[in-house]
Amino acid sequence: MPGKNTMKLDTKEYEERMQKTQAAYEGNLATIRAGQANPMVLSRVTFEYYGVPTPINTMADIRVLDPKTISITPYDGSTLKAMEKAILASDIGITPTSDGKVIRLVFPQPTEERRRELTKQVQKLGEEAKVAIRNIRRDANEQCRKMKKNSEMTEDEQKASEKLVQELTDKYIKKIDAIAEKKNREIMQI
Repeated sequence: MPGKNTMKLDTKEYEERMQKTQAAYEGNLATIRAGQANPMVLSRVTFEYYGVPTPINTMADIRVLDPKTISITPYDGSTLKAMEKAILASDIGITPTSDGKVIRLVFPQPTEERRRELTKQVQKLGEEAKVAIRNIRRDANEQCRKMKKNSEMTEDEQKASEKLVQELTDKYIKKIDAIAEKKNREIMQI
């Protein structure tokens, strides 16, 4: 029908949601300890500072001293003990050592069993990310069906739009798999 205003689904919003899912997955993986000193393990650790839970990484200079050691130098020396307690209470699994001015975290080499647990955790988080991406695909396809029903697009446009959405989905699922594979290689390295 020439002259009819035709339209495909604008996939920009759905792609942005998929990008956010990928970024969240990468953020979650950054906190998984793979035997290398990684300051990101502290990103979720908070301590009480004037009655307010405060992230350690906003109140200290955090440096990687060598592949196995991180130093944490509080900006306010009086917070050292509270930071140390928070690290001990956290789930990072490293006992901090302190000389009264600086806290050091020495990353032990994970055991074979621990590495396997970590790779399972990476896979589980990856599956959750893929489910989130597939849910975004479902939302996009529902939008296509709604637009077809409301005569905002033809059947051919609906099919073309759904194909675009599937291509986006495949692209982000591949990215999640590649990120998981890279993290697993990092974990299994000795």
